[in-house]
Amino acid sequence: MTAVSGKEHWNRFWSRPRKLDEIYDNDDRIRREVIRRFRPDGVLTLEVGAATARDSAALAEEGAVAVAMDYSPKALARASEAGGGVLLVCGDGLAMPFREGVFGLVFHQGVLEHFRDPAPLTRECTRVLAPGGLLLVDVPQTFHPYTLLKKALIACGAWFAGWETQFTVGGLRAHLRSHGLAPTGVYARYFHPSLGYRLLREVFLRLGVRLPMRPVLIPGIHRIRASVRSALEGSFMGPATGAVIGVFARKPGE
Repeated sequence: MTAVSGKEHWNRFWSRPRKLDEIYDNDDRIRREVIRRFRPDGVLTLEVGAATARDSAALAEEGAVAVAMDYSPKALARASEAGGGVLLVCGDGLAMPFREGVFGLVFHQGVLEHFRDPAPLTRECTRVLAPGGLLLVDVPQTFHPYTLLKKALIACGAWFAGWETQFTVGGLRAHLRSHGLAPTGVYARYFHPSLGYRLLREVFLRLGVRLPMRPVLIPGIHRIRASVRSALEGSFMGPATGAVIGVFARKPGE
């Protein structure tokens, strides 16, 4: 049987008895990358596959009119814990309950990689995007140990999301261009803390032992590592070696 990523996987995942502050976020990269490019004050934004909606809540703090949509009721229940200022909508990314061309920013993080055919989701995101608006797609990057780990777990039927793929920057840009969008920017991020530590923490959690979410053993070394990581992310190596990449693309128009 071909592995798929379905609603049952996400309902099960978001039914886990964990507080939001015990679930890794994305280090606020969506907010930071958005405000590097424009001020979202008064902009109608849509997060597709929002899960906890923490990114939408962050944009709402910047003045955005934030809408967060997910098809998992369990995810939306967790999203209600993320804070006010976000309109939560239960809906399918392949048939969104919105008019054409209404959102100034549409984004999704950790979503596109779960579709064997990503075209319908991108087509629908483009449909609801306003002329001149930006689509942000944030996905796992191909050349990273994370890819090997998940492929092994998928083969064993043990991957939490059922199935997942990955993208290169070139491949993602080409995909967006095929939908009439013009890529305008890219970023990359490494895991922080490391993938190895996250796996170790998960093992200990299952044993009933709670390790710190973001350990700082030696502050000086911690600062040096953070500085090196930031420099690599911003270099030409980042998009080719990072754990995740994000590509912004603009819809033709105003």
